[in-house]
Amino acid sequence: MGCEKSKVRAGAPPQPEANGRRGPGSQSPAKDHFPCQPLPENPAIGVSRPSGSTSTSLLDPRARLRAYIDSHPVVIVSKSTCKRCAEVKKLFESMSVPYFLLELDQAADGRQEKNVQSGLAYQEGRLQNLLNMNGSEDLPEVYDYDLIIIGGGSGGLAAAKEAARYNKKIMVLDFVTPTPRGTRWGLGGTCVNVGCIPKKLMHQAALLGQALQDSRNYGWSTEETVKHDWDKMTEAVQNHISSLNWGYRVALREKKVTYENAYGQFVGPHRIKATNNKGKEKIYSAERFLIATGERPRYLGIPGDREYCISSDDLFSLPYCPGKTLVVGASYVALECAGFLAGIGLDVTVMVRSILLRGFDQDMANKIGEHMEEHGVKFIRQFVPIKVEQIEAGTPGRLRVVAQSTSSSETIEGEYNTVLLAIGRDACTRKIGLETVGVKINEKTGKIPVTDEEQTNVPYIYAIGDVLEGKLELTPVAIQAGRLLAQRLYAGSNVKCDYENVPTTVFTPLEYGACGLSEERAVEKFGEENIEVYHSYFWPLEWTIPSRDNNKCYAKVICNIKDNERVVGFHVLGPNAGEVTQGFAAALKCGLTKMQLDSTIGIHPICAEVFTTLSVTKRSGASILQAGC
Repeated sequence: MGCEKSKVRAGAPPQPEANGRRGPGSQSPAKDHFPCQPLPENPAIGVSRPSGSTSTSLLDPRARLRAYIDSHPVVIVSKSTCKRCAEVKKLFESMSVPYFLLELDQAADGRQEKNVQSGLAYQEGRLQNLLNMNGSEDLPEVYDYDLIIIGGGSGGLAAAKEAARYNKKIMVLDFVTPTPRGTRWGLGGTCVNVGCIPKKLMHQAALLGQALQDSRNYGWSTEETVKHDWDKMTEAVQNHISSLNWGYRVALREKKVTYENAYGQFVGPHRIKATNNKGKEKIYSAERFLIATGERPRYLGIPGDREYCISSDDLFSLPYCPGKTLVVGASYVALECAGFLAGIGLDVTVMVRSILLRGFDQDMANKIGEHMEEHGVKFIRQFVPIKVEQIEAGTPGRLRVVAQSTSSSETIEGEYNTVLLAIGRDACTRKIGLETVGVKINEKTGKIPVTDEEQTNVPYIYAIGDVLEGKLELTPVAIQAGRLLAQRLYAGSNVKCDYENVPTTVFTPLEYGACGLSEERAVEKFGEENIEVYHSYFWPLEWTIPSRDNNKCYAKVICNIKDNERVVGFHVLGPNAGEVTQGFAAALKCGLTKMQLDSTIGIHPICAEVFTTLSVTKRSGASILQAGC
C-alpha cells in the first residue's frame, strides 16, 4: 500500500466477521460487511483464537495479528489518513468482499501496533495485481516511477528506451565504482567503455599492423621499421567512446527517461536509495525494478594484485604503453587482449591455470592457442601467480611475479612491466540491497536465478544481462532481453528472449565465430554415435600472396544424425569470423540441415564458401589439409 502494508489471503473462503457480521450473501446493508475496528486491548475480544492458543500468547502483537489473519479472508493494516488504503477499501466494497480493517493510529496501544506493522509478512505484488485486474488503473499514482533500472549498460538502456515508448515513467541509475587503479567511465556500461567497443578497435589496430606487412607483397613500399603509437591509439579510442557516452545521455533525455549518475541500493519494498558521487542520498519508489548491473573483473586475492596489477577495466584507457606484459588467465578477454597487445608489437606472455577458453569448443580453443604461439605470444601453462611485487615504479614500472605450479610444488619468477588480470568476472549483486527485499541469489556466484520471463523470486523485480544465472554473458543478449521485457510489461507482448543458438565471436588474432553447441556439449547431449562432424581447413585468398598461415583457418559443423543431420553447432576460425557467423546464425534458427548447406551455392572466392563444400567427416579420419585456394 501507499502508506502501509496489506495482507490478502487469496483463495481463503469467506468467514464470519469477528464482531458477528456476516460475509457475502448476507442481506444486511453493505456497510455492515466492511467493519472498521481498532485492535482491542484484550485479544480475547473480537477475534477467534487459533486452535491451541492462549490469551497469554495473544498478548504478543504478532500473535494477535496472526489470529486476525487466520480468522478473516482479508486483513488491511493501514492508517486512517492513508488515501491509497481508502481506495483499496472501496475496491473490496465494490467486489462485495469482506475485510477486517486494522488502523494503527486508532489502536489503543500505538507502540505495540508499530511493532506489529514492522513484523508483518505479506506477498509483494499480489494486491497490486488484484487492483489492476479489477479495472483500478485510474487509482492515484502510488510510486515515483513505473520502472527504475539499476545499471546503465547496454541491456538497461535498451529496456529504458523501449519502456519509454509506451509513455511510462522510467528512471535509470548508473554508477561506476572506480577500479583499484582509479579508472572510471561514463554512461553505457562495460561493452561500450571497457569491453566490446575498445577491444574491437584495438584488435583492428593489430590487424592493420599485419596488413602493413602483407602490403609489401602486394607492391606497396613501406619503411622497414613500423612503429606503433599507444597514446595516439588510446586517445582515438577514448574520443569515440566519449561520443557514445554523450549519445546515450541525449537519447535518454529525448525519450524523457530520467538518468541519475548514482549508486542504487534497495532499502525496502518498492523503494531504492540513490547515492551520488558526493554522498548525497535520495529515496525513490517504483512499481517495478530491473537489475542490469552487469559484472566487474575478479582479482586473485594475493599480495600485490590490487596494488600493482590492472584489469581490462584499466587497459583501454591506460595512459602509457604497457610494455612487456603478463596476461593472467585463459578467458576470451585474456586471449583477446594478449592478441592485440602482441599485434602492436609488445612482448606478451599468457599464464594459464588449466585450459584455454573454458566453455567454448576445445578443438577451436587449442587451434587459437597454437596460432597465437606461432605469432610470438608465449604461454606458461599450469601455473598461477601467488605474489606480485614492485621492483621499480614508473609508467610503466617493473614488477616481479612469483607463480606456483598447479600440479607440483614448483615455483617460478618473472619480471614484467605490466600484469593484466583476466581470470573472470563477478556479478555486481552483493552490494545493492537485494537481501533487504528478499531477492535470492546464488551465494557462490552472486548470479540471480530468474524465470523464463526474467522475473526474480520477488514478483516486481526483474533482472537481465550478465547477472543472470545460467545465461550467456553477451551484450546483444542483454539488449534483446531488455527490449522484450519492456514489451511484455507495457505493450501486451508475450515474446520471450530465446537464449538458444546465440552467435558469438572471440576476437583473437585469428577470429573465432560460433553458434550452437560445442563438440563436447553435442556429444554429451546426443551421444557420440549420434553426431556427425564435418570439417575442413581453408586458406583465405588474400593470404596466399604473402604466403602466410596456410592450414590455420578452420571450419566445422556438428550435425544431429537422428534429426535429419540438423546443424546443432557451427564453428569457424578465420578472418571476419563474426560477419560469417552472423549470417549462418539465422539459418540455424530456421533449422538448417547439412543437405541444405550442400544445396547452397557458395560465393567465390570467399572464406564462408567452405561451408557449402564440407564433405570430410572427423569420423572418417581423412585429410582436410589444403594446398591452395
